[in-house]
Amino acid sequence: VQLQASGGGLVQAGGSLRLSCAASGLIISTYTMGWFRQAPGKEREFVTTISGRSVTRYADSVKGRFTISRDNAKSTVYLQMNSLKPEDTAVYYCAVDRNLRVIPSISQTDYDYWGQGTQVTVSS
Repeated sequence: VQLQASGGGLVQAGGSLRLSCAASGLIISTYTMGWFRQAPGKEREFVTTISGRSVTRYADSVKGRFTISRDNAKSTVYLQMNSLKPEDTAVYYCAVDRNLRVIPSISQTDYDYWGQGTQVTVSS
């Protein structure tokens, strides 16, 4: 199983980026896919998640600005990030939770495969 995150980069505050996470070796259609991030000097934190039935959850810090979506035919999950702020600067990781849950988990320990991360830098 491999998760390949891409789409990161340098953007000015107020700008937008779209991250992608492509899965291989795994049919993701029934699984929960999540995004987490780790800023310099901080612990990795939950950002957003989407279940196999497209139930979504968001961290309060990104609600209304970020949108997670999935394309099961392409085995890809997306993170559309709008109105970016300098505090959004972090390495963003995608992950998969293969346990079937009614409500997708926001706990990192429930995710069993992780991508390598993509850097997002927001300048002020």
